[in-house]
Amino acid sequence: MFGLIGLFLAAFLAATIVPAQSEAVLVGLIIAGDHAVGALLFVATVGNVAGSVLNWSIGRYLGRLFSHPRFPFSPEQIERAQRGYHKWGWVSLFASWVPIIGDPLTVVAGTMKEPLWRFLTVVTIAKFGRYAVLAWVTVGLM
Repeated sequence: MFGLIGLFLAAFLAATIVPAQSEAVLVGLIIAGDHAVGALLFVATVGNVAGSVLNWSIGRYLGRLFSHPRFPFSPEQIERAQRGYHKWGWVSLFASWVPIIGDPLTVVAGTMKEPLWRFLTVVTIAKFGRYAVLAWVTVGLM
């Protein structure tokens, strides 16, 4: 049970500005074999998507924080992400799993007022896809 809670927290934090390695936790738990791989995929995906929803909410409702000196993304990063988002639209959310660009992208989706239903759909597919491939590779190597 603590493994699942730890995985959820690692996945949640990994989707935010906090540096966390949910992939390492997932692989470790798969190798340990104490939990069904499907349960691990579910927990990792839910945690990671929840962290992305926090980012979306920050972009949607707390945009005034962008100019705060402790805001984790620079105005230039936000502007660059907004330009990319404007160019590619919601399809760019399929890259929400990509390190470095995925987190700002989910914040920008909120600033661009992306509907939550579409955000959840695309981000869930992207995040689950990454974890599923990682699980498949891990199980195949065991």
